[in-house]
Amino acid sequence: MRIDGATYQRVLGDEIRRLRKQRGWTRKELNGRLQSDISLQTLATYELGTRQVSVVRFVEICVALDALPHDLMARVHDRVFADTPIGRVRVDLRRAVADTRPQLLPLRRWAAELLAEQEEVHLDRAALDRLAELCDTDTATLITILNELSA
Repeated sequence: MRIDGATYQRVLGDEIRRLRKQRGWTRKELNGRLQSDISLQTLATYELGTRQVSVVRFVEICVALDALPHDLMARVHDRVFADTPIGRVRVDLRRAVADTRPQLLPLRRWAAELLAEQEEVHLDRAALDRLAELCDTDTATLITILNELSA
């Protein structure tokens, strides 16, 4: 398994930003909850994945976000090393429409509109990220759900 450090940093930053936004906080509000004093620019570079975050700083950010570091790292790992290559995720529209999970309502509505024209689609990374946001979940979880629906 080859590790792409730049991708790992970017995905880690995405997950930190996602958690912050999920709580409705600005970077300034998150920064105010940190134990150490860092600049908003530094926090922004962590979220953008352009700067490596130390393990201690990562744990501090997780504590401020009320998130378990190992859960966040598991999501990052799943996104970086997902068995299904991102960009080729198949969606069985019939099964998506039939799924009753409340968080998948945006997926059901979208799938119902497309079902008249086709039975399946393949979603790229941008579509997966946007759909995950609409379903209030992370991309890795959404990919797992879509793979279950298409199995």
